[in-house]
Amino acid sequence: ALHLSHPSMLITKKNRLAILSYLFKEGVVVAEKTTGHTNRKALINHPEIEGVRNLEVIKLMQSLTSKELVSERFSWKHYYWFLNDEGIEYLREYLNIPEDVVPNTLKKSTKPAPPPGRAPEAERGPPRGDRDGYRRGPPGGDREGYRGFGRGGGAPRPQ
Repeated sequence: ALHLSHPSMLITKKNRLAILSYLFKEGVVVAEKTTGHTNRKALINHPEIEGVRNLEVIKLMQSLTSKELVSERFSWKHYYWFLNDEGIEYLREYLNIPEDVVPNTLKKSTKPAPPPGRAPEAERGPPRGDRDGYRRGPPGGDREGYRGFGRGGGAPRPQ
């Protein structure tokens, strides 16, 4: 009998399309490293792709990595897969996506609005990091013998 060293995982067409559509839309997929043998979390659903198990995402993305359609990074128990140009073309053909639709990672981002309650920079007035206040010396303008703020007096000034 023939034994495969890497048994393949069957993923339903519905789930495969859900994963690939998400990958094309976002340009990147993240999945926590889990395995069904050692971790029950592998059997739970992926947090971003509804109805799809985390393990299915990992296995399908490993397949795309081996075909060099995505690049893989791994950090802090999480896989990150980034769609490359070949992957974009492959998915565009596979999912019948028009040429003018591009993944979010390729869209030009506009400058985000300032956080609520914060005025835009032009309305805020002068910067508050003004150092001139402590460089001027004591009130009255007599700098002789004035050392400013701080702990150390430093070496005596030459006469």
